[in-house]
Amino acid sequence: MIEFTKMQGCGNDYVYINGFTQKIDPEDKPEWVRKISDRHFGVGSDGAIFINPSKIADFEMEMWNADGTRSEMCGNGIRCVGKYVYDKGLTDKTELTVESFGKIKYLTLYVSEGKVDRVRVNMGAPELIAERIPVVCDKEQAIDEPIEVQGKTYHMTCVSMGNPHAVVFMDQVADLTIDQIGPYFENHARFPKRVNVEFVKKIDRNNVEMRVWERGTGETLACGTGCCATAVACVLNDVTDDTVTVHVLGGEIEISWDRSENLVYMTGPAETVFEGLY
Repeated sequence: MIEFTKMQGCGNDYVYINGFTQKIDPEDKPEWVRKISDRHFGVGSDGAIFINPSKIADFEMEMWNADGTRSEMCGNGIRCVGKYVYDKGLTDKTELTVESFGKIKYLTLYVSEGKVDRVRVNMGAPELIAERIPVVCDKEQAIDEPIEVQGKTYHMTCVSMGNPHAVVFMDQVADLTIDQIGPYFENHARFPKRVNVEFVKKIDRNNVEMRVWERGTGETLACGTGCCATAVACVLNDVTDDTVTVHVLGGEIEISWDRSENLVYMTGPAETVFEGLY
């Protein structure tokens, strides 16, 4: 039996496992993650996150998508990692470092009545060089870049926040049939490692509405790295100011791109849903 904690940030939910005390054979993890993530026959989640010891940070976040594939980074997930380790007494610090896929993120925990309720994350510098995202592009950067999907031409701005994103601006997103178009973007030949896609509508200079299709999972209620990529794309295309609130299906996440330091900061909620044995 494995003890787990179900947590969510703006509805982007994962199953969290204490990797200090519980071990699953690496060969068994993909199938185990697929089973526990199943919303009909398992616990139900967008994936699983193991919180492990780290040699270069306070903790390591080992993230898995619902389809049993590894992912480099999850913004909503890392906020919940901060809440998990503080609330469970694994640390008493409110300034933390968390390693994910070998890269370190810096967290500030906001505590209310002894529990963490919001977390600010220094998400690092956005990667805009096309081949490093990666995206196939004739130009060095894919900004307002045309892409043909199912016979229709869209314009995308591609950003990596540790994982690849394509941000597409639209006049409306509420009625978008994202389950039909999302898989074609995700698996498009121009994305060697597949891609997360954000469909974005401008509200005003400080607010946008966004829906996201995440590789390996499908549509989710929120995506932290996707919100960061969205904010960067908004600034690059002069859609918003440097600080923007991204309205997702599960809530709101505030993103600020400090261009003088070239760092992206994300602030949002982290909540525990329930705990159990699987």
